[in-house]
Amino acid sequence: MEKGAEALAGLVRWVRGERVMLDADLARLYGVTTRALNQAVRRNPRRFPPAFILHIANDDLANLKSQNVTSSLAWGGRRKPAFAFTEHGALMVASVLNSDRAIAMSIYVIKAFVKMREELMANETVLRRLAEMDQTLLMHDEGLRDLYEKLMPLLDPGPEREQRKIGF
Repeated sequence: MEKGAEALAGLVRWVRGERVMLDADLARLYGVTTRALNQAVRRNPRRFPPAFILHIANDDLANLKSQNVTSSLAWGGRRKPAFAFTEHGALMVASVLNSDRAIAMSIYVIKAFVKMREELMANETVLRRLAEMDQTLLMHDEGLRDLYEKLMPLLDPGPEREQRKIGF
């Protein structure tokens, strides 16, 4: 994967259980101001159903502040709630902006979401395999415990008896 797509994957965040990109990040990618991007989105509400866009409350934005390096709401930060776009919403933004840069960058956005999906699938596969190994180890552990319990009586010398002497 190209370095640009890997850098974009770092802009993909988890908000309310969804993989999204914030409006400010998309605006930078598409070469427009956040205001222009949000204005284009508001002018085309039919293109952005709830599955494509999340309205970020100030509480959610506070949680993302350290990742986003946004300024405090008390010190010149955002005055309006931010938008967060799902994979399909981020692509739809490119269509409402309709610039050459937006079209080119939408390809990178697709690659970023695909890369993240592949990483999640790889992690899921590893976790599934670890669970299988854990089950196997538990079965082996039970078998070893059973074997140990059966061998212990054989190794126990029992009460000491007086040994008979052989010979005269």
